[in-house]
Amino acid sequence: LTAAITTVLSTKFGGEAKGYDQIDAAPEEKARGITINTAHVEYETEARHYAHVDCPGHADYVKNMITGAAQMDGAILVVSAADGPMPQTREHILLSRQVGVPYIIVFLNKADMVDDAELLELVEMEVRELLSKYDFPGDDT
Repeated sequence: LTAAITTVLSTKFGGEAKGYDQIDAAPEEKARGITINTAHVEYETEARHYAHVDCPGHADYVKNMITGAAQMDGAILVVSAADGPMPQTREHILLSRQVGVPYIIVFLNKADMVDDAELLELVEMEVRELLSKYDFPGDDT
């Protein structure tokens, strides 16, 4: 998602597009195809400058996520529509609340892999319930 955001915004507003291989650059990240370390990326829109921290989502690297989340003004929670919320999804929401992240928006990826609209709706509903459980506005997200 971070690579896609930087690519679109660099085309529209200038700046540097960052490829996935530049964001998850450590050899182990490349070999396993997961984020382990936080990566810092900056980009612009007409309205503001963003300092984006790409944090690990994998359960084994949640402590690295905490380090990145401690100074955030908001978070983008990426959830696989094909798999639904994972155990670490709950942890990420709880930890975001505990370190004071004020806003979370959700990006459902892999939605193109879900043929059943009801299943997609169920995943969305599960995520909304998790957000509400930890005092984020799940119904408004």
